[in-house]
Parts: sequence; C-alpha cells; structure tokens
Amino acid sequence: MSTQTTKILVFSHRPEVRETIITAVGRRPAPDLPRVDYVEAGAIADVLYEVDNGTVDLLILDGEAQPTGGMGLSRQLKDEITNCPPIVVAVRRKDDRWLATWSQADAVLVHPLDPLAAAETVAEVLRGSALPVVKG
Repeated sequence: MSTQTTKILVFSHRPEVRETIITAVGRRPAPDLPRVDYVEAGAIADVLYEVDNGTVDLLILDGEAQPTGGMGLSRQLKDEITNCPPIVVAVRRKDDRWLATWSQADAVLVHPLDPLAAAETVAEVLRGSALPVVKG
C-alpha cells in the first residue's frame, strides 16, 4: 500500500464551512488517487504561506469568505503565482459560477455540497483534466 498523500488546503473564515467541504470531498476522492491530508486556513496569510512554500497540491476556497472571498483570492493567486496549484472555488449560488470562472478557478462547487459531485470534481482536478468543471 502506498503512503503517498495529496495535500489539499481548504480556506474559509468559518470553521463549519471548512468542515463541510472536507466532509464532502472525503479522505479519498477516488480509488485511483492517493489519500488526502487537509490543511485548514482561516486567513489569507495562511493560504499565501502554504502556496508560497509549495506545500499544497490543490486549494479549495470558500467564495463567501470574509473579508476577502475565495474568488478574489483565486484570481490573485492565478495572476501572481507561477505554477499555481489548481484551485476549486465553492460558491453559494449557482448563479455565481460565472464569477468563479472569472476568478480563473479550475473548477467550481455549489453549496449545498453533494459529496459525490464534490469528490468527483476534486478527483478530476487532481488528475489534471480540469478544464473548467462545474458540479452543482
């Protein structure tokens, strides 16, 4: 059995939103992928630290985070970080998917999160096949 893991950063200022995302995606989003270790971030500085140090394989950002939302953060990271890890943005309304596209996110999740759709979306992004994916 392989000990390889994938490190996913989950960002939201609200711990319950981070927990919801982690629970929906699960510890192994697909059988062909390694187990997931999560890093929780409640502040932008934590996200920037992890990305700058190259310690995460994927980011899941809460589009409703305060004071800076995940969509703005996604756009900033994609514009400023060479070889930025893939980003999934979680939005509250299906109508906000276009904003997540503007943010250059690799995929979008819509609350309430469906565990099957969330795991499938994350798996697709981790496999590198992520043209903009929308599951809702």
